[in-house]
Amino acid sequence: MTPLEHTAVDVALKTVMATATVPILPMVVDYLLNPDPGGFGADRLQEDGRLVGHALRRLVYGDLAGLFDGPSTVTFDPTLPMISLDLSRVVENSTLISVLMTCSSAWMEAALLDPNGGQRWVVYDEAWRLMSHPALLKRMDAQWRLARHYGIANLLVFHKLTDLDTVGDHGSAMRALASSLLANAESRIIYRQESDQLGTTAATLGLTRTEQKLLPTLGTGQGLWRIKDRSFVVQHQLHPEELAAFDTTQRMTQEPTNR
Repeated sequence: MTPLEHTAVDVALKTVMATATVPILPMVVDYLLNPDPGGFGADRLQEDGRLVGHALRRLVYGDLAGLFDGPSTVTFDPTLPMISLDLSRVVENSTLISVLMTCSSAWMEAALLDPNGGQRWVVYDEAWRLMSHPALLKRMDAQWRLARHYGIANLLVFHKLTDLDTVGDHGSAMRALASSLLANAESRIIYRQESDQLGTTAATLGLTRTEQKLLPTLGTGQGLWRIKDRSFVVQHQLHPEELAAFDTTQRMTQEPTNR
């Protein structure tokens, strides 16, 4: 936003918060596009906030309507043992993912800044998709650099390292930022890799020839753990309750229903 747009949004937001019991986004949009005629500098506010008002209107009446234009239906409770944000129903809409993650990141940062919040895991599944948004990538980079201050451990999950090729153009600042996240990871867990991925994986992670040859032979639940300069082959064991919570093959294994 430009400085003028920032001021317009700030005035509209403060006005709505002062006059509404439950402030919601449509009220802010309406005030930006049709400010109170009796208010101070109403004509100037309408002109300065016109473009950003129409941009926000897309979240209220446009193709992104229905998610951000009403009171919250879920209470964000940072005291819960686990909070999961499911983006599976919006994966095809990059704009929607960007807005959702911006909102949730703001919630998450507020919880992380709490000195009494304890230690936490922050897990990014399908990380390549989130890293394709510059603002989200910068937030992730900040959380990596301030991990000790926040008392958190970050976990990035990829299907394959070539997914990073989708983050920005070659040689761009975004690609360099994404690569730095990987470089700052002191522990790397690598599961079985197909033969066409071995070269890229070995070169990116600095694997030895022995480690590279080992990757195609790993079985289900086996991973090569690289912790700084030490390597281990680990067989992961799931508790039955963990298996029920994280099983992603239910649609493949359930009996078909007759129609």
